[in-house]
Amino acid sequence: MQIIPIASGKGGVGKSLLSANLAIALGQADKKVILADLDLGASNLHLVIGHQAPKCGLGTYLTGQVAFENIILESEYKNVRFIPGDSEIPGLTAIKISQKNDLIRKFQSLDADYLILDLGAGTHLTILDMFLLSPQGIVVTAPTVTATLNGYLFLKNTVFRMMYNSFKKNSKAYAYLEKLKTDAASLQRLYIPKLVENIAMIDPTSAALFRHRMEQFKPRLVLNMIDDPQDTEKSLKIRRSCNEYLGLDLEHLGVIYRDTLQDKALASRLPIIIYKPQSLLAQSVYRIAEKIISSETLQFDNTIDDTFELAGSEAEEDFEQKMSYVEDLLGSGALTPGDLAETIRSQQYEITQLRKENQLLKSKIVKACSQGFKI
Repeated sequence: MQIIPIASGKGGVGKSLLSANLAIALGQADKKVILADLDLGASNLHLVIGHQAPKCGLGTYLTGQVAFENIILESEYKNVRFIPGDSEIPGLTAIKISQKNDLIRKFQSLDADYLILDLGAGTHLTILDMFLLSPQGIVVTAPTVTATLNGYLFLKNTVFRMMYNSFKKNSKAYAYLEKLKTDAASLQRLYIPKLVENIAMIDPTSAALFRHRMEQFKPRLVLNMIDDPQDTEKSLKIRRSCNEYLGLDLEHLGVIYRDTLQDKALASRLPIIIYKPQSLLAQSVYRIAEKIISSETLQFDNTIDDTFELAGSEAEEDFEQKMSYVEDLLGSGALTPGDLAETIRSQQYEITQLRKENQLLKSKIVKACSQGFKI
């Protein structure tokens, strides 16, 4: 089975459009496809494929309300099954490490030719880890400056995530990265090839492992919403940046022109590939599907299998997610800095009171024991 994670540095660039229509195109080519909506908390992939609002999905599975097998739904389209995301949980930031690892195991055991993962936008660790389930993930971007920049930054964060996953916690390479993190400005300026050269001088084994993974990593780019052939130059800029700054060879999977028919198709609750199969947009998707079918399926051949190492990684990620949850509350306005300070003060007061009660109970127990011994 080939896993195809589809991601974007920012929302609104057509990631779900490509995911849905690509799944149908592959299904029409007699491939067994499972399409999964991993944009949890903002799930709308069912609207793109014209599916009724799901009663259950990944959210209900993760909250223990339904078995995983029961959220794999049949679709109206040939050879395509669908895993809804639903909105039972607020987003990927809320997934625990154990839940993420469970999902990965479930995904990898599915019976299909292709598993397409429509990921949420952004660079949260869970999104990066899901993207790294395959060395052939797809990054969707648009020709605007912000979209191309965010597409590049997504790949940069993915490479750094791969680097951290490649180094053992007690290695010199990992310690070197941790030291660099204290100087964010220097880390941002340091090109990945140069960084790997520095690491190779102090920890050649770790550097070799990362270089091996980078050789296997072959992400693919789709440039959507173009209006003019000159827009394709934007993808060349991303490729040059990835090559120079990340040491990454990016494959261009295809371009998709902006098409107003897509809005009409969405309003009709039909994928564009069904609504107007002869449209320029649909033909672009078919062309991308043909490239995927004809390409070799690649797999990463090394994983971290040390359970203690994994537990350490999970602890660190749990802490980062815990802090990101607080940051999300502060950023959304649901929790103000004053509210946070007041909560901490009240908890400190409660802890102090509990300590006093504990000391009192302890003294009573000591006194009772001493009296009992005298008797």
